[in-house]
Amino acid sequence: MDDKSFLIEQLHHIEQWEKEQKDIWFWEKISRLPFILLDRFTPLWIHKKMTQLLDELGQYIQTGGQYLVNKEAVLSSFYGNMTLDAVRLLPLQKMNEACERLVAKRKTFATYQGATTGFGGAFTLLLDVVIVLGTALKTLQEIAIIYGFDPHQKGERLFIVKCLQFALADIIGKQAILNEWSMKSEQQAIAQLQGWREIVWAFRDQYGWKKLFQAIPIVGMLFGAWTNQAMIGDIAEAGAMFYRKRRIIEKLQEIEKAGEPA
Repeated sequence: MDDKSFLIEQLHHIEQWEKEQKDIWFWEKISRLPFILLDRFTPLWIHKKMTQLLDELGQYIQTGGQYLVNKEAVLSSFYGNMTLDAVRLLPLQKMNEACERLVAKRKTFATYQGATTGFGGAFTLLLDVVIVLGTALKTLQEIAIIYGFDPHQKGERLFIVKCLQFALADIIGKQAILNEWSMKSEQQAIAQLQGWREIVWAFRDQYGWKKLFQAIPIVGMLFGAWTNQAMIGDIAEAGAMFYRKRRIIEKLQEIEKAGEPA
């Protein structure tokens, strides 16, 4: 069983991270401007593809769709022949280490993928959007499994989309989500998720600078590698923090329960 003081220390670290998310850097505001300026020149087929992504994200929430990961394969990759029930009993530190290995692996993939699609300039931007969305959902599901949660359950898929929404939101959106979770349980908060349209639009807006620089093929390769790594890194960090927090709270509750007199 994890040491209670260690769990509390980890929880305080996550709470400090949450406070930092309520601050915003000036460049985050500016990063949306290029998309606003270039939006009028965006071909109609790109707008149609974003609508398709909206439908695919909805399908993921309902059924898992094409983005649902193989739970057994993820467990085997990080923990060997263990079940989710057995994973929940592992020390938090072991979960954290597995999560760090996963995030490093996904960021490396995003770097190479961004460079590859960036090489083609604006013509491969749409392909890049599709791949990054898939990578983001895959990464968040894998993080869920690493911390002992099952993304095959609809409630967890909703929570994953909420993590994605948080990572892509502006400062107002981040504050709203954190306020929801401070006032209510996660399950109550995600039940209020009205839709996922704003997530796709936020995802689209994140490509403002990339859209500008990927018009230049070679420059797009370098910028694509950097932006994709940063985006997947931010999404993975949010997922890791929120899932780690849930696991810590459950472990602390188990410790409290074990200490109660029979």
